[in-house]
Amino acid sequence: MSENSMPGPRPNAPGLELPPNLPIEYANLVRIAHSPSDLVFDFAHLLPGSTTAQICSRIIMSPLGAKLFQRALTENLARYEAAFGEINLPGNPSLADNLFHAINPEDQ
Repeated sequence: MSENSMPGPRPNAPGLELPPNLPIEYANLVRIAHSPSDLVFDFAHLLPGSTTAQICSRIIMSPLGAKLFQRALTENLARYEAAFGEINLPGNPSLADNLFHAINPEDQ
């Protein structure tokens, strides 16, 4: 899909402003917790070989907001895969085990 064929914002969608000083964070790990009224997403960055991840951002959403976010993410991942090919997940029992295991010094 080219930039010209990307769908624009919905007619009733609010405009979004990106402040020039907004920090940009990279996250390769997210911890999700919830209560009856909120879902909490702690985004973190885990360096290879580290055992502790540094939380860089905490996002709190209502269950409705989280469900709508899930829908939007699913739709956007489908568009991404249509344009660039399937995103292959590792075959291990746990994605976290495959991505975030500690590095064995003997393997280096």
